Amino acid sequence: MPVHYGVKPKAKAKPKAKPKAKPKAKLPKPLNKPRKQLSKLQKEFMKEHKKKHSDKHNKEMVKQMKKGFCIQQSHTIAMKKIGK
Repeated sequence: MPVHYGVKPKAKAKPKAKPKAKPKAKLPKPLNKPRKQLSKLQKEFMKEHKKKHSDKHNKEMVKQMKKGFCIQQSHTIAMKKIGK
């Protein structure tokens, strides 16, 4: 290969780094103890709530509330996972 005096060699292009995957959002800690059934208040709330949201959303909320999450936490989790 011929040598060209006085000309700087081109720098090799660095390979682009892959974008890092976003870390998964950590779930909040449950405020209540896990239970087998919903409380009376939670059942009454879900009667009204199920009119506005899908069955998948409601099932996810019930699952989270049985794990010990409060209504607000379970709603937030269901909205992130499933949506309305």
